[in-house]
Amino acid sequence: MERSNTTINRVEAEISLPLGNIQVVRKAWDAPIDIVATGPMHYVELSLLPVPKIAQGCFPDDWGPHRFEPIGEVFLLPAGHKVRARSSCLHQNSVVCRFEPDAVATWLDADMHWTDDRLLGSLDIVNANIRNLLFRIGEEIRNPAFGTETMVEMMAGQLAVELSRYLTGIDPNKAMGGLASWRLKLIDERLTDGEPPSLGELAGLCNLSVRHLTRAFRISRGRSIGAYMAEQRVDRAKRLLISGMSVKAVAYSVGFTAPSNFAAAFQRATGETPRQYRQRTSRVTVHTGESKPH
Repeated sequence: MERSNTTINRVEAEISLPLGNIQVVRKAWDAPIDIVATGPMHYVELSLLPVPKIAQGCFPDDWGPHRFEPIGEVFLLPAGHKVRARSSCLHQNSVVCRFEPDAVATWLDADMHWTDDRLLGSLDIVNANIRNLLFRIGEEIRNPAFGTETMVEMMAGQLAVELSRYLTGIDPNKAMGGLASWRLKLIDERLTDGEPPSLGELAGLCNLSVRHLTRAFRISRGRSIGAYMAEQRVDRAKRLLISGMSVKAVAYSVGFTAPSNFAAAFQRATGETPRQYRQRTSRVTVHTGESKPH
């Protein structure tokens, strides 16, 4: 692995599984990132707060040295593929999964070729199922409890399956039973941007009728758009609560008109109030090499 600048990794939590290794890590760089690497394992990352700055990636052996494409909040770097990444970001908190290729070959590599479209899609995975799994895995290893290893191993296997579905779905010649992958990506992008949209807005975005949209979305995601949107709001709220934002600010940020409505919805979804959730997650002390007040 080659690196053109210095990276400092501080592992906050870690677990090793038969599939590979998972970490919650704080990363810092001494200069704007310009990294060239070839890894022996599949590398999957979810960038947590702060929101990453503009980043770009290139697969020079596949694309040549001059083509760079955006790197998103969730990305996958396939094993054995040289990648060059560059960004002005100087620090980042992340959930990182490294999968042994042989261990996940049944799901991730079965009869799949790393086409140009799949390499491009791997740099910016706008898929809420995958993002949710990575976030939940990170929460679980930061807050270990009875059965954590079993729970994380199950979610890691599910993550590999979801990644396989996402990547094999990137095929312009393949008919899909539900929504086309580009429409699903449009919806996921819109759900992360501002207040929750109406069905009419999403239908217009996809150039479909509301009836067609709702039927096809259920086929693709296995749930209604309303249930899916509710999951995304709770997931985003958890991340903002962990970041230290006030409950009131989180409520308005995720589209609620009143903090009391947000608190009730959050408790129905998680079994905890927003304050209880934040207190529970903040109580966990993970050794980072720094002294902490008693």
